[in-house]
Amino acid sequence: MNSPQAIDVLIIGAGPSGSALAIDLVRRGLDVRIVDRSPHAFEGSRAKGIQPRSLEVLEDLGALDDVLAGGGIYPKLGIHAGPIGVPWKMFPHKEATPDVPYPNTWLIPQFRTDRALHARLSELGREVEFGKELTELTQDEDTVVAKVAGADGVEEIVARYAVGADGGSSAVRKQLDIGFAGTTDESDRVLIVDASVSGLARNRWHMWPGLGGKLIGACPLPDSDMFQWMIRLTPDEKPPQEIGAIIDRIHSHTRNRHIQLHEIHWKSVFRPNIRLAKHYGRGRVFLVGDAAHVHTPAGAQGLNTGMQDGYNLGWKLGQVLAGADPALLGTYEAERQPIAAGVLGLSTEKWGGIAKLDPSSMKRGKDEQQLALTYYGGPLAPADGDGGDSGDTSTLHVGDRAPDARLLGADGAETRLFNLFQGPHFSAIAYGPGAARDLELLDWPTTGAQLKRLTVGSAAGDGRAFSDPKNTLRSAYGLTGDTLLLIRPDGYIGHIATRDFLTTTQAAVRAMTPQARSRTMSQQSHTSPASGAAE
Repeated sequence: MNSPQAIDVLIIGAGPSGSALAIDLVRRGLDVRIVDRSPHAFEGSRAKGIQPRSLEVLEDLGALDDVLAGGGIYPKLGIHAGPIGVPWKMFPHKEATPDVPYPNTWLIPQFRTDRALHARLSELGREVEFGKELTELTQDEDTVVAKVAGADGVEEIVARYAVGADGGSSAVRKQLDIGFAGTTDESDRVLIVDASVSGLARNRWHMWPGLGGKLIGACPLPDSDMFQWMIRLTPDEKPPQEIGAIIDRIHSHTRNRHIQLHEIHWKSVFRPNIRLAKHYGRGRVFLVGDAAHVHTPAGAQGLNTGMQDGYNLGWKLGQVLAGADPALLGTYEAERQPIAAGVLGLSTEKWGGIAKLDPSSMKRGKDEQQLALTYYGGPLAPADGDGGDSGDTSTLHVGDRAPDARLLGADGAETRLFNLFQGPHFSAIAYGPGAARDLELLDWPTTGAQLKRLTVGSAAGDGRAFSDPKNTLRSAYGLTGDTLLLIRPDGYIGHIATRDFLTTTQAAVRAMTPQARSRTMSQQSHTSPASGAAE
């Protein structure tokens, strides 16, 4: 019997983390399969908040329009004390700016987020394979072998790499025998119910606090008659199951008998696990999302952190499969594990504050929005640079999120910098004529992600010359003179050079690209962009 042909990447789990990763890999031209043990897509509202940074990720992946169409801005809180409802602004509403195009957290039930990601994956020619459960996982130096059980029996899938995106009880993590340190408070349980509701205003996220951490919340889900109910159970309480018992539980706490539930669409009992994987992978297998970290629901962090795990890992897998040093994959854990550790602390603090009726725990700000997350100090953005050659501008470090900006093209048409970044490529921005000259000389490998070269404030004639008449780029990036910036495919700054542009940038490039087959600029000029050459 012949062994099955090896694919590039097998993804186990088709929630937001796995699906975002699949989209990123498929658009790189990789051979990918994504399987999920569930018989169909997830149907609940569970993780319902998409943070501004994740909206930027979704835009790059081509799924943002569906997500925006399926959600809306969060309403104000309505905190009920007896018959009185006190409005409370949980999220400060912000206007879009040139550097932050999506400044507000987006309210959308998770099933719609999943649906948007799966639709985008389908556009790219791949479908989620539901009803397929991992039963065994082995690996050697070259491949991973997964046995997957489905309706047609057990299938053996051979892949160069595999990724576990299969949730907090991850079978992949257990197969790898990776520790999952943390706590689970079995006495702290929340019944979550998606239900069609009448008798309750839809312009508020209602909260009915109580002594001893008792709490009921009801958040209206956009474009529906549904609310997501969160009912914090007492330690010995048996969760009500039938709709009548759930209504009675709500009435006894809220003292509002006008509230009626007409149909339950989904329900689950949630225990606030607080856990972090000791490692984010082993050998050729990696973990993303809840398989690597689980959080309390406070602050809407879990889904967003998981999706950005996949976004960080995707371009690195693509580069290594194209011939880059496999050490690049080691930077995935080094960059993402500290982010998850910080998020765990943030969400745990918020959750504990809610139990104590601390009003500040209901506020949401820049920490939750994930725009300020940085890889500065990590292996691809060391903090010990000498500053003048690389490392920072007046506002940004290497490893920081690359802001958006509004530029004018040579034809006078305005374009967003994020539109130019969109896609699986690296981008290089030369600000000023000196940086532009060296950008033209920058050697780029023939394989892996290509490079898009952009010049600002220079008279290059290749259609990639832009101007910054409103100083949106200069301001957001803190530019004070000629600067060459290298932007990674995941929208983070890979290098900043304010002098010795070519030498320092070329050194940074070597850590992130295949080097064995690099070529000269004269060769690049005769090769099409599709082959991996610079634009």
